[in-house]
Parts: sequence; C-alpha cells; structure tokens
Amino acid sequence: MEQSQPAARGQSLLEWYEALISAALVLVLVFSFFFRIIQVDGESMVPTLENGDKLIVWGAGYEPQRGDVVIVDSYTSYGRPLVKRVIGLPGDTVSIQNGYVYINGEKLEESYLPRQGVTAAGNQEEYVVPEGCLFFLGDNRTNSQDARLWDNPYIPVDKVRSHVLVCISFLKENSWRGIRVVS
Repeated sequence: MEQSQPAARGQSLLEWYEALISAALVLVLVFSFFFRIIQVDGESMVPTLENGDKLIVWGAGYEPQRGDVVIVDSYTSYGRPLVKRVIGLPGDTVSIQNGYVYINGEKLEESYLPRQGVTAAGNQEEYVVPEGCLFFLGDNRTNSQDARLWDNPYIPVDKVRSHVLVCISFLKENSWRGIRVVS
C-alpha cells in the first residue's frame, strides 16, 4: 500500500500541472484573439480615463455605437493607439453650438462629461459624417486633440479595432484606484 500512495500523489500533481498549463494557454489565446490590454497615453479622455490607465478591450465582431469608448490602432502621427469616444455615426450631421454637441439637430446628452457646455467648435461648426466613417471626441473637451482639430475629422469604421470594456487604474502615487466598467 505504501507504493501506491506516492504514485497517486505524483499522478495528482501531474494532473494539477496539466490543468494549470491548459488554463494558461486558454488565457493566452483569449487575450491574443478576443481581448487586448492597452495603456492610455495622454489626457484627452480625462476624467473617464486617466493617463497610464490600463484598458481591457474587446475586438471580435464589434460594431461601433454612439457613446462607445474605442481604440483606433496606429491612427495617430506618433503610431500609438488612439482612445476616443464615438460621437457621430455614418450619415450624421454633428454640430457644436454654444458649447454643446448636436446630432442631426438634437442636443446630445453627455452624462459622462463632468462639465456641460464647454465643447469648442474647433475648425468648423458642423460636420457631416461620410458613409463608412465615424466622428470622435475626447471627454476632456477643453484639452483633447480630436476630430475638431484634425485635417480630416473622420476615421473609417474599419480602422476601429476594439471597444473599451474595463479600466484598471492606479493613482499617480501608485496606489490602487480600482477596476471599473467604461461606458
């Protein structure tokens, strides 16, 4: 009986290692093909996202919707992923008047903004979003390099790589701020 117990323990340990390796492989595959982790670079989405926040994003089968925070890969002049909020969809007329954003003549409710009525028009007051394109703004409307200032204010829908699901934050002093869903 003494010989069978070490063999059983060794087999149990081997099964445990196999399960651990299998779980690690599944996580690698899931994070390679479905989820990605991106770091926020800049302050254009403050206070929704802070510089240095880590984002878990979903890219498989995603279709952008108004209000979504999304990632556009390598669309910036410095080659880093762009993090912005979808404001205008294909065919929309986006206008900025008296600090507020209007979509097809209706004032856009932007509960995610800490201050209302601070959106400056930028290069023009009205933008007609072409078919197959989107119009983006940052949440930090007084300090965001976004569609209002770009030479071409529209980004093709197929350039949107993923939708931000979760933000993992640390304070500047490196203390824990938390995990939260981004909407």
